Amino acid sequence: MTSQAYLIDAVRTPFGRHKGGLSGVRTDDLAAAPLVALLKRHPDLDPALIEDVILGDANGAGEDNRNVARMAALLAGLPATVPGVTVNRLCAAGAEAIVQGSRAVRAGDLDLVIAGGVESMSRAPFVMAKPDTAFPGEAKLWNTQLGWRLVNPLMPDAWTVPLGVAAQQVAHEFGIGREAQDAWALRSQQRAAAAWAQGRFDDRVFEVNGVTRDESVRPDTSAAALAKLRPAFTPDGTVTAGNSSPVNDGAAATLVGSAAAVERLGVQPLGRIVASTVAGVSPERFSTGPVPAIRALLAKAKLGFGDIAAWELNEAFAAMVLSCLHELPEIDPELVNVDGGAIAYGHPLGASAPRVVMDLCHTLRRRGGGYGIAAACIGVGQGQAVLVHVE
Repeated sequence: MTSQAYLIDAVRTPFGRHKGGLSGVRTDDLAAAPLVALLKRHPDLDPALIEDVILGDANGAGEDNRNVARMAALLAGLPATVPGVTVNRLCAAGAEAIVQGSRAVRAGDLDLVIAGGVESMSRAPFVMAKPDTAFPGEAKLWNTQLGWRLVNPLMPDAWTVPLGVAAQQVAHEFGIGREAQDAWALRSQQRAAAAWAQGRFDDRVFEVNGVTRDESVRPDTSAAALAKLRPAFTPDGTVTAGNSSPVNDGAAATLVGSAAAVERLGVQPLGRIVASTVAGVSPERFSTGPVPAIRALLAKAKLGFGDIAAWELNEAFAAMVLSCLHELPEIDPELVNVDGGAIAYGHPLGASAPRVVMDLCHTLRRRGGGYGIAAACIGVGQGQAVLVHVE
């Protein structure tokens, strides 16, 4: 018999800007921080009862190498008997961790699991392929911070363009211009700043290394300031640093468990993980990846667009969100990212999707409950969508 899987609790670090307040924290230590915070919030929980630690991580080339989930569990002081596994679905890696944890709970394989994600983009190293000869004439260093590296020559050039170029190409196809993208970016910043000012993150964001707030939120952003920014990728492009998500560092962790685990802990869960889907699209159209994932999820759950009370679309680029909304006209934009999105908060790849899932649950609770969908686009042409329900 299938069990229910509950999001019992969720915490995260502030998201630090590139080379900002969290850049001095090792990636594995950063991953351990929300695990420690979760355990502090539940002092009666025997850590030995946690049956697995699943973390998403998109890079894995630096201090997050060799299974950062296991390293984080050990660094957090969990018993050595608690295992850990790292998963990688790029920008949705942390949501994939939550999905895999909840799937195991529903199947009865696990009773209680920590799931989340980490990324330190500031500390992502350069890598170099081993030379084919003993004395190579030239060697190329690849920056692992973001995007393609060590590209397979069999990949078509169209597939491996920078993500911002790909996003603006799709937006241009849909007639989504610079003004609309800047307007969405301004909306994101204003809503995120308001959410912080109203204390909406006080219950789940904890101090790390002296950083108490998301460092990329800019309360003073204006339409005029955004309009002055130069295109980031092509001279005549529409994607800028202002209407893109920034490069960030951060970590998030959730406690996922069965109804029995919820009862033992004696807490009200944040919500229930109902179902999830993933979908593939052509790599250069990665920005539309959430579209087929969302449609498939609604069909699987036998729900309509009108049944969804709130949406979270991870804002890799304003062009990406607006392209998805163009293809999903059934969605009311006012129900999307009601407290702003990654353009303001930041996009530390492995930790981003857990943030949208936990924010969605809190939004639903504040608004009276119901169903919500959290979705993310994924580099190399995928999309993921997660359905939650809050009583």
